[in-house]
Amino acid sequence: MGDSGELSPSVHSRALETLRSTELDVLVIGGGVVGAGAALDAATRGLTVGIVEARDWAAGTSSRSSKLIHGGLRYLEMLDFGLVREALQERGLLMERLAPHLVRPVPFLYPLTTKYFERPYVGAGIGLYDALSFVGSRNVGLPVHKHLSRRAMLRGAPSLKPDAFVGAIRYYDAQVDDARFVMSLVRTAVKFGATAVNRTSVTELVRENGRVVGARVRVEETGEEFVIRAKTVLSAAGVWTHDVQADASGKIPDGVPELKVRASKGVHLVVPRDRFHATTGLILKTAISVLFVIPWGRHWIIGTTDTPWSLDKAHPAATSRDIDYLLNEINKVLITPLTRDDVEGVYAGLRPLVEGNQESTAKLSREHVVTHPEPGLAVIAGGKYTTYRVMAKDAIDAVANMLPFTVPDSVTNDISLVGAEGHQALWNQRERLADRSGISDTKIEHLLHRYGSMIHGLLDLIAQDPALAEDLDGSEDYLAAEAVYAVTHEGARHLTDVLTRRTRISIESWDRGLGAAPQVARLMQPLLGWSDEFTQQEIDSYTARVEAERESQEQLTDEGADAVRLSKHERDWSSTPRFATSHASK
Repeated sequence: MGDSGELSPSVHSRALETLRSTELDVLVIGGGVVGAGAALDAATRGLTVGIVEARDWAAGTSSRSSKLIHGGLRYLEMLDFGLVREALQERGLLMERLAPHLVRPVPFLYPLTTKYFERPYVGAGIGLYDALSFVGSRNVGLPVHKHLSRRAMLRGAPSLKPDAFVGAIRYYDAQVDDARFVMSLVRTAVKFGATAVNRTSVTELVRENGRVVGARVRVEETGEEFVIRAKTVLSAAGVWTHDVQADASGKIPDGVPELKVRASKGVHLVVPRDRFHATTGLILKTAISVLFVIPWGRHWIIGTTDTPWSLDKAHPAATSRDIDYLLNEINKVLITPLTRDDVEGVYAGLRPLVEGNQESTAKLSREHVVTHPEPGLAVIAGGKYTTYRVMAKDAIDAVANMLPFTVPDSVTNDISLVGAEGHQALWNQRERLADRSGISDTKIEHLLHRYGSMIHGLLDLIAQDPALAEDLDGSEDYLAAEAVYAVTHEGARHLTDVLTRRTRISIESWDRGLGAAPQVARLMQPLLGWSDEFTQQEIDSYTARVEAERESQEQLTDEGADAVRLSKHERDWSSTPRFATSHASK
């Protein structure tokens, strides 16, 4: 498959043929962070592994998070010390060894509202947070927390109301582009021999003699169905856990235990960085949870909500009330309040929470669970994005127990993701790279933060066609070469894949990507063999998606927002004339 784990159209076709003809050791269902991590874990243990995803890599929960790699300060209040320690150790591992090009430190202020009791209480908690990050791991260079007076706090965050706080504590966590990270996990798994296909959904598990022996899948772009044979199957489907295990009637077979997963909706807003001034992020306590205000390039991400969701899982919708709630919370601390006109982007995701006795999803634990409900099948659910690697290890440990041979232990704590190797050296050489390529220093830094040592693939494309060094229409942050590379190396199959996950134009631009859509579609067309008709339909489909999102965000209720989204859902690709000629093997 290539040393770089290339996910080209031709690799996609070969992968489908491999899945048709090969019995796997393990088939992983679900292309989010846990499924991708499990595929990498299995491949690096020497197993033959396939992974299928119904839509695009990270199309669900794993592209709609707060984009933080963190221990979770609020879990300390829940006395969940084990979860926090584990997450902080994984944070250090990601920053130091596994993905230093993708996971970077970010400072936060924890503002204080009372003079006496709060500072020692919060300070002790954040001090413990720092201490837990050192347990069993090396120092990755994050500064320890620091107490700030009100005057010092306002120097770093002058847009905060002076009378709202008495001071603050500054501490550090880390952030990541969640969708890009998942795609990098998939590429790394492919580099080590995994077979990966997106836009391929599981229609039902195949059971023989009381054992799961594979899955029937449908290629969404052609409608073709076939059976993938596997000695074991791992469901890492998140909020779709029930759907994977259910039979054709939608029910779990009699006598088979079910891991019940509840969906919790989290909504985030994206606003321009210049709407208020601060050199750090913020973490604010609310009546029900916490609110993060996270620096994100030229933008701020503000979130999140935490409410039950029982409607369409593919398109969780933000309501007008969700948006107003977040604006109201942040405006409590800003001198100049934000309005709806300041909101560039909105996104909603669903957290998969293992069902417990609590009524509120905000109180459910983020601990993960691995079960073995029937022979040949393992199921994993719950957990935090930050601890995906531990979850994946536990899941493949469960799979290994079902295989008729000895499986080596996990080695993913020492496997860097594609782009990590040599990243620091290239960062030190960034001025030289800019001189050689004719691209500005700023753009080179942007590419290194997104691609690491894979930057050479982008620069090669630009050397072949200098026009690809230009910004995409309607975006100052992404180059035309990135849209091409998304198809040739990163498995993008449709316009929405590029605009919402390979780049973040859909939430970082005022028009939500409508201006870039025609140009990106034209760049993708020859690479995927699209007909002119299909290319226009891709643009029309994306336009309808944006219109549906905007309209849903004017609705007051989840039901109203969901109805709007479903009225204009993503196209059924199998019913569309895709190719100008016979390019199915491209």
